[in-house]
Amino acid sequence: MNSQARVILETPLTDRVKALSAEPVIEDLSAISMAALQQKTVSLGSIDPPLHALSKHWFKPALVVLSLGVCLLITSAPLHLSYLALTLASLVISYQVFSPSQLFSPAAMRRSYLRLPRVLLEWGGVATLLLFLGFTLKLSDVFPHDLLLSWFVFTPVMLLIGDAVGARFATHSSAARRRYIIIGANEVGVEFKRRASKYIGMGTFLGFFDFRSMERLPADARGEFAGLCQEVADFVRSASINAIYISLPMSKAPRIAEMLQELRDTTASIYFVPDIFGYDLVQARCVEINGMPILSICDTPFHGMSAIKKRLIDLALSSLALLLALPLMLLIALAVKLSSPGPVLFKQRRYGLHGEEIKVYKFRSMTVCEDGPQVEQARRQDQRTTRVGRILRRMSLDELPQLFNVLQGNMSFVGPRPHAVAHNEIYRKLISGYMLRHKVRPGMTGWAQVHGLRGETRAVEQMRLRVEYDLEYLRNWSLSLDLRIILKTVGSVLQHSRAY
Repeated sequence: MNSQARVILETPLTDRVKALSAEPVIEDLSAISMAALQQKTVSLGSIDPPLHALSKHWFKPALVVLSLGVCLLITSAPLHLSYLALTLASLVISYQVFSPSQLFSPAAMRRSYLRLPRVLLEWGGVATLLLFLGFTLKLSDVFPHDLLLSWFVFTPVMLLIGDAVGARFATHSSAARRRYIIIGANEVGVEFKRRASKYIGMGTFLGFFDFRSMERLPADARGEFAGLCQEVADFVRSASINAIYISLPMSKAPRIAEMLQELRDTTASIYFVPDIFGYDLVQARCVEINGMPILSICDTPFHGMSAIKKRLIDLALSSLALLLALPLMLLIALAVKLSSPGPVLFKQRRYGLHGEEIKVYKFRSMTVCEDGPQVEQARRQDQRTTRVGRILRRMSLDELPQLFNVLQGNMSFVGPRPHAVAHNEIYRKLISGYMLRHKVRPGMTGWAQVHGLRGETRAVEQMRLRVEYDLEYLRNWSLSLDLRIILKTVGSVLQHSRAY
């Protein structure tokens, strides 16, 4: 035994206790606590059972391989090792291209024709990559063309049938193996129970627990009340509960900590359902930064691949539109120049992405080019509008130069319409959430415009309604929504009832 160890053992217990309470040791314990916090990480994942997870990612690739096997039997093609290479290549590419199957969610029960566009797009990508690989490696003559053609045609049918059959099989095979409870009979808990009941394979719900008595609970939770939180640990052990979902508010943190300590004597998985639904959510999501979980309350929809897709579509559409509209734009420029004195293009400062100032281009349609601290909105029968400008504004042709803004990246094809800086400074003080519309690039057309909210806004309520549509666009953005807005814009331009 070394001398240091002998000194420690020979020291009286009371002295050692005093030593532990000394300030340097407390600082060491604090450092240890901080080190423990720094070592903790949280990753994003799912609660799917292994079979569900396997089916989600490999069900569609397996159907592609099965379809190839069926086509081999039908065409009676001679088997050789090259088919093994084709099978492996199609399996790997399909896994990378196809989105995960939704066999265990309500989306799987949708009608087949609603899933057909996605199936055709994804299988088209797989087939294109396989053909490119074949031509690159000069393998086009290795496989019979009739086999490949039948495979390319038959696979989408197999995918649709497999989705329908697989969803129904999953519904019947997902027996109630899991048993779960919800701690917190509040609005969040009730809503979570409603959504969980629609998730195939979630298991059997055995009731709510709460710190309050049943008489104080919401009416729609009383019928499934299972007991008080003080009884939850005993219930979890006796009923063999697999999962516990805590939907209590953060104000109950001390009592939640006590309850979690009691639940450590069980084998149940514990999940926390945060109450964030009382806030005005815009693109709410859960993210992690180097192992730290973060709840996004208000965010832009354009992160990662969504931003890349949006920008690529803007570049493609604006380039195509400029090529088609260039002769018309030259004629309009000539007409504007000859009809009245002044520049052909009107440049006005407006707010763009993140509220930064941008210059938006338009064909000049008025005798003035206002861009100061006060900008008067265009009115019906506005005397400032030129004869050519009146035609341009009715057909929205004065906005064609904004295609250059889209190419520059200052604007998007679809998004909230930009307003003059002078108007922004007025309405941001009058309408709550007004500036949130600048979390995305402004658009040539938007969700508010296709609902008739365009032109002059004489009352604040008109602008408030327009902002509500803009925020709804942010909450629900998708590429299909952009396409709907573009198609609706064509109809609204032809009507041009509020364009003046």
